Amino acid sequence: MKLSEATWTDVRDAAPDAALLPVGSTEQHGPHAPLGTDSLTAEAVAAAATEQPGDDVVVAPPVHVGVAEEHRAFDGTLWVSPDTFRAYVRETVESLAHHGIDRVVLVNGHGGNVEALAEVARRASRDGTTDAYAVAFTWFEAVGEHASEMGHGGKLETAMLQHVAPELVREDRVDAARNGGSDRWGEWVRGVNLAHDSDEFSDNGVVGDPGAGDAELGEELLDRASDALVEVLAAVRER
Repeated sequence: MKLSEATWTDVRDAAPDAALLPVGSTEQHGPHAPLGTDSLTAEAVAAAATEQPGDDVVVAPPVHVGVAEEHRAFDGTLWVSPDTFRAYVRETVESLAHHGIDRVVLVNGHGGNVEALAEVARRASRDGTTDAYAVAFTWFEAVGEHASEMGHGGKLETAMLQHVAPELVREDRVDAARNGGSDRWGEWVRGVNLAHDSDEFSDNGVVGDPGAGDAELGEELLDRASDALVEVLAAVRER
């Protein structure tokens, strides 16, 4: 059940006990991929996962702006502070719990959100006033051996978009995206990243090769990520 499309009586009658909350970002993903890439992919994974459990799981409206100041040099990028982000997500979880939807998986599509979401999940679960239990799930960490190929606007994200939203990929710009990108995130010395912002090591914001994947890989990534999410959700509901 997609919460934004349901009526309040639909929710009452279904009496769901669990929710998926997609969390993304509005930030640059190179010249070829949309600013909403992280939200689009998180929503796609959540939607695919709910095809299996049924209507007793709701998908909440996505969080479209996250912790993304590292991309501030690129036009259109939006961001909020980690404190604001954590408060917004936590209070959304509390709203769900108020209606008895007290098992929540935060379905994340943006690397910059990972640390903040982990803290939100811990805080929500430890706070006895909310009666909620939450965990954070990042889709590109749940795709098996492909996880090591994650960049930024690179192979995995572009392939996923080519499968779930092909009309939004500017295929004629993929070569430029590849040529102006970086092979690695950051500038590293002895395990320390010296670069705080993405424009310090990537001319166009891309990390990795966006031309290395295709829609077929994107379909595999979606299947792997959604299957993993189904398992996580089941474990959360049983806990």
